[in-house]
Amino acid sequence: MLLAWGLLLLIAALAGAALGGPWLLRVWRRQRIVRQPFPAAWRDILRRRVPLARELPAAQQLRLKKHIQVLLAEVPFIGCAGLAIDDEVRVTIAAQAALLLLGRGGSFGNLREVLVYPGHFVVPGSQAGAGGVVHESRDVLAGQSWQRGQVILAWDAVQAGAADPHDGGNVVLHEFAHQLDQDTGAANGAPYVGRGAAQRQWARVMAQEFAHLQARLLRAEPGVLDPYGASNPAEFFAVASEHFFEQPAALAAERPALYDQLRRCYRLDPLAW
Repeated sequence: MLLAWGLLLLIAALAGAALGGPWLLRVWRRQRIVRQPFPAAWRDILRRRVPLARELPAAQQLRLKKHIQVLLAEVPFIGCAGLAIDDEVRVTIAAQAALLLLGRGGSFGNLREVLVYPGHFVVPGSQAGAGGVVHESRDVLAGQSWQRGQVILAWDAVQAGAADPHDGGNVVLHEFAHQLDQDTGAANGAPYVGRGAAQRQWARVMAQEFAHLQARLLRAEPGVLDPYGASNPAEFFAVASEHFFEQPAALAAERPALYDQLRRCYRLDPLAW
């Protein structure tokens, strides 16, 4: 597997050489990172904090560790409101984020830093009302993702999301799915899935599934997808991603077309784990 990683990175380096020195340097740096042994202390954190990682096939576990190493080498983690950042925090978050890259490969191209609060945090908000009157608000959040490359997370929500790997709720998967969506612009529920027919099929199926969720909520019918996914297409993609990784059997049984598109997007099949 390490040889395969090296070969893939070499191919990427050769393909990217024409793009200039910085890209080539980044590829070679990542190759050196993934050649390093995965620290024993990090393995212990994975075992204790991220039970979903233990369910992966052996080859996928090794791939996950390499993505974790690259993420932690390249992305700074910053503690907010007095939270001290240690390997417990960094590895727990990086391991869950790296699940999104298992099949897609690559990295979160727009990501610049991860900000972590000890608990849910408050952000100002505003909403236009009747007559153009703007109403100010203060929203309490567990996570946010910004197009300019920041992911903001509440540590208590991170731990809760990791502890139960099959409840369909995971703030790290959710916010880093937004980062994938934001790699090419504002979050709109359309991450890169290919061009041409693949892109058109994604748009068609996701629009149908989004409309189905909204109609289901109007009829007050139960279903696997969290109602928050009906907010807008970007949130629909993020919520569907949570269920894809944590509740694949239920999602595939209830919404097979949606599951198939996510399988193509992430280039893996959690049903096989």
